[in-house]
Amino acid sequence: MGGPEEAGVTAMADRLEQQFDQAMFNVYRQAKDEADYNATIFLQMLTDNGGLRTAKTLINAPRESEGYTALYLRERLDLTVEAVVVENDRWHPLFTSDELERARKRLRAYRYTPRAGAE
Repeated sequence: MGGPEEAGVTAMADRLEQQFDQAMFNVYRQAKDEADYNATIFLQMLTDNGGLRTAKTLINAPRESEGYTALYLRERLDLTVEAVVVENDRWHPLFTSDELERARKRLRAYRYTPRAGAE
């Protein structure tokens, strides 16, 4: 069975996931306040599934979400799940390398260059 070291790693992972959940709710509020975009479907997904599961669902979807398109039209791709994940390496351990690459690829397809240090 797992010892104290494994329990510590699990607690750190749980804490990181909780912090990520908070970051996702923050990006929802930021989109509403700064881009005048009320992402009601995104908020419902966060409430029902939490931030990590929501982010993975959106990143792994074959097409970008309506919210992604709405933020693109507002020139605010920095407020997409993809940008939040790619631009902050703190979140990278929560995602597979394939998911990170998929998020980068989607951003590049829309000519969005992640902030320095994010690649």
